[in-house]
Amino acid sequence: MDNAYPQASQSRSDDAGRLGRSRHLMKIAEGAARAVGPSLIAAFRAEMAVDYKRDLHDIVTIHDRNAEALIRDVIFANEPNSTMLGEEGGQIGKGDIQWYVDPIDGTANFARGLAFWCVSIAAVEAGAVVAGVVYDPVADMLFASDLERSYLNGHVIVSKSVSDENRATLITGYPVSRDFRLDGQDVALRRFGDLVETFSTLRRPGSAALSIAHVAAGFADAAAGFGVNAWDVAAATLILKNAGGRYVPLTLGKVPAGSPDYLCPGYVAYGAGADYPTLNRVAMAISDGRVAKVLAP
Repeated sequence: MDNAYPQASQSRSDDAGRLGRSRHLMKIAEGAARAVGPSLIAAFRAEMAVDYKRDLHDIVTIHDRNAEALIRDVIFANEPNSTMLGEEGGQIGKGDIQWYVDPIDGTANFARGLAFWCVSIAAVEAGAVVAGVVYDPVADMLFASDLERSYLNGHVIVSKSVSDENRATLITGYPVSRDFRLDGQDVALRRFGDLVETFSTLRRPGSAALSIAHVAAGFADAAAGFGVNAWDVAAATLILKNAGGRYVPLTLGKVPAGSPDYLCPGYVAYGAGADYPTLNRVAMAISDGRVAKVLAP
């Protein structure tokens, strides 16, 4: 029995050490996100050149690239034991802390002057997200999370949602042209119609990270996406979970079953207490259909 007390004390010490480390990384992410805010606000709704990556739906600007470079410099200066995967620059550095960075999640909105875009930064250690920040410079709303709690501008947030999907607000980007190719246009539009008819309000604002953060803060009841990357959602997953929400990852046949949430290309994000049958059905139909296509001979 005597040995139990030192072990318990050590466990508490280890927990406190992990939490302290998490808060340290969160503060680095907050500093990096705020560092790029002024330049992005100055560029927003000003004349800017737009380039395209994979197709005309995949926009990038010089501001994405410049912001990512500054975020990288801030992170590496404050935590040299880092490696970073950014949407624009790929994997850079060597270290135990893996960072996922989207300098502008919602670039199409940013380039056009629509005020729904954000900076997304997550720190992953030993395969788990340990700190995350989603920063909306236009509204000056900084969502953040350590291993214990989630915050909005430094104040603890608690997710909330309505229990009835007919009274709920859903944020989703589905369907886009990629979904038409993968699921078929008629099928995708029918599924979208089911969601439109079921939910009291459906919105398509165009940033997965900020959408999930809004669910975490109780501004919306649920969000869903079927074509995201780790830099889009890693930070937001932790913010949602530590605010009391629920994140359901979907592999869509692109990653192995059991992959970490933030590596899955599909998701449904629920506010606390939400469980919406129509959204569940549509999301599973999309996921099962794409998995079946991958498994088909």
